[in-house]
Amino acid sequence: MSSTFEVETSIPASRMFKAAVLDWHNLGPKIVPEHIKSIDLIHGDGSAGSIRQINFAPALPFPFAKERLDSIDHNNFEVKNTTIEGADIGTKLECYSTHSKFTPTSSGGCVVKVTTTVKILPGVKPGDEEAKAKETITKAIKATEAYLLAHPTICA
Repeated sequence: MSSTFEVETSIPASRMFKAAVLDWHNLGPKIVPEHIKSIDLIHGDGSAGSIRQINFAPALPFPFAKERLDSIDHNNFEVKNTTIEGADIGTKLECYSTHSKFTPTSSGGCVVKVTTTVKILPGVKPGDEEAKAKETITKAIKATEAYLLAHPTICA
C-alpha cells in the first residue's frame, strides 16, 4: 500500500534538501534527538547505493533501521530510499520505501511531497503504519524548518 502527503515549509527547496537529505546524518540527531541517537554511513559515500544505519533513541520501539539510498537527484531535489533491515522489517513489514521531492513555491519556501510504500508481511494484520510514518516524517520536516530558521547559516 502507498500513501502520499505534502508538507509546506518556508525554507527554500535547495536548503531544505541539503538539511533533510544531504546532511541528515549530522543534523538529524540534533534536530530530532527524541527519535534519532546517531546516523552512521556503513556502505558507500552518500551517493545512490549507499547504506546508512539510523540508531534510534531508547523511546522508540526498535533500536535501528538500515536504509539504502536508491536514487538521488541533486538538480530536482528528489530522493528515494528503502529500509532494508531493522525497524519493523521482517517482523511486521516485508519492505518500506519513501520517495521525497522538494518543490520550490512562489513564496520562496518549498513543498515536501512524500510517498511511502509499505508491504506488510503475510499473516500480519494491517495497523496504522502509514499514519505513524506520516506523523513522524511531518514532525521531522517541521523540526528541520524550525532548526534552519533558528540557524540561518546552516546549509545556506
